[in-house]
Amino acid sequence: MADQKTGNTEKRKTKQSETIRKVLRYLGKYRIFLAFSVLLAAVSVALTLYIPKLTGYAVDYIVAEGLVNFPGVFRIMFQIGVCTLITALAQWLMNICNNKMTYQVVQDIRNEAFRKIEILPLKYIDGKPYGEVVSRVIADVDQFADGLLMGFTQFFTGVATIVGTFGFMLSINVGITVVVVLITPVSFLVANFIAKRTFAMFKVQSETRGEQTGLIEEMIGNQKVVQAFGRAEDVTERFDEINERLRTSSLRATFFSSITNPATRFVNSLVYTGVGIVGAFSVVNGFLTVGQLSSFLSYANQYTKPFNEISGVVTELQNAIACAQRIFDLIEEEPQTPEPENAVQLTDIEGNVSVEDVSFSYTPEQDLIKDFNLEVKPGQRIAIVGPTGCGKTTLINLLMRFYDVNGGSIKVEGNDIRKVTRKSLRAGYGMVLQDTWLKTGTILDNIRMGKPDATREEVIEAAKASHIHSFITRLPDGYDTWITEDGDGISQGQKQLLCITRVMLLRPPMLILDEATSSIDTRTEIKIQNAFAKLMEGRTTFIVAHRLSTIREADVILVMKNGKIIEQGNHESLMKQGGFYRHLYESQFSGGSI
Repeated sequence: MADQKTGNTEKRKTKQSETIRKVLRYLGKYRIFLAFSVLLAAVSVALTLYIPKLTGYAVDYIVAEGLVNFPGVFRIMFQIGVCTLITALAQWLMNICNNKMTYQVVQDIRNEAFRKIEILPLKYIDGKPYGEVVSRVIADVDQFADGLLMGFTQFFTGVATIVGTFGFMLSINVGITVVVVLITPVSFLVANFIAKRTFAMFKVQSETRGEQTGLIEEMIGNQKVVQAFGRAEDVTERFDEINERLRTSSLRATFFSSITNPATRFVNSLVYTGVGIVGAFSVVNGFLTVGQLSSFLSYANQYTKPFNEISGVVTELQNAIACAQRIFDLIEEEPQTPEPENAVQLTDIEGNVSVEDVSFSYTPEQDLIKDFNLEVKPGQRIAIVGPTGCGKTTLINLLMRFYDVNGGSIKVEGNDIRKVTRKSLRAGYGMVLQDTWLKTGTILDNIRMGKPDATREEVIEAAKASHIHSFITRLPDGYDTWITEDGDGISQGQKQLLCITRVMLLRPPMLILDEATSSIDTRTEIKIQNAFAKLMEGRTTFIVAHRLSTIREADVILVMKNGKIIEQGNHESLMKQGGFYRHLYESQFSGGSI
């Protein structure tokens, strides 16, 4: 058990070191700002530390009542004023450099994380709560930025202050400096002891926060379903449980990290006391002047102060590194299979599709599609039917190469789609799904999604073909009406019509219709089916259907069960066979169960 614990500790340390190295690689691009920040920190600290020495001189000019060297005091006051102004300017410029450096790094990390999401395999996105992924890109990066900014702002200045103060103290009295140096390592030991324990706590806090964000996003997006099924109380209990874990982990992390400052302050007070006692005896014995003791006490205070700040920075950096580790885990996820260097650009697609001995499963232990074969000629309408979970939508995912086959191959125009650019492959399909998706923008922007250079006239023509033009013209700003991704004020059927209009505008060589008219009323559906009939002329079309009445005119109907085609033919031939298709068809119209 002890060996396992030691192994976990070593693994955590290694991961932490790797994360720090990755952060430093990002910082490398902005080393010029880092150099200026260090230089300005040194200037600021040097002048700040020079002021106590000037103050000591001023104290020594005040010998006794009536014996004050006023010219000397005024000269020193002027010097202190100049030093203060230059210090303020240096700190201002240093903060500009730190902000520039921090937010450039944050921008780079967010850009890389977002680009990685764009090329991640769909199984990663499907296997994670969306809110958890969002939390990494937004909340974790913000936490990382806060820690990094504090590190730049206080860490360099703190280290420079310690080194500079040490030098000034040595120039005044070596013996008292030794007293200070002997006590201060205790601060490092205390800070290091606490920091080791807070990293794991902050990591748990960050992970729990991501889990909570995922639940919130899931519930907001599905609030109607939650309320319709009376699950509000269960969801609230689940939220309370996660919230309680977040509270506990946050309290633990914050409590242990907050111990750092009081503990190091206590050590620093010991340092100040030691300097005061030894310094007083030195003044009495004539080894120091009163002014030098005044300067030394000021240096002792400034020498110990950075230890407090650095200990606080270390705690924040632990949190920042924990967040950075989650971000880098996302960035370093295995991307989708890269395209070969000589990938083919599909052009002049006629609609020849060949599926040869395809096998596929989402998980290794559960087969879904095995030994699947299909030959599609240009212009054919291929309907895919079967019970839930038989592999209908999976076949569509494979045709679009959202997932790669585990065995066999899928070819378009004789080209294995794994050797074809994804962009040209997907450009060959027009897809309308049962689940609609709109983006925030105008109606015009949403319809133009697949063809950004389309003219307004082309958009209107497509909208008329999909029977949504009259609805759009009744909106406040017509085609320029602004809608959100949720499509506020637009029914599910109207959303689906907008998605259909996109395809009508695009007029691709191949179509995929996955229950494309499921949310549309019967009267409009008949019109849409007629419009689709025109659109499908000469185009290879894959139709996933649950309502079998909609695919009676298909050239070929594939009946799937357990990932295999068990029957194949047109409607009439399949009905004559009296097999599984006929059973499905009659059960829909007789109200029987499948």
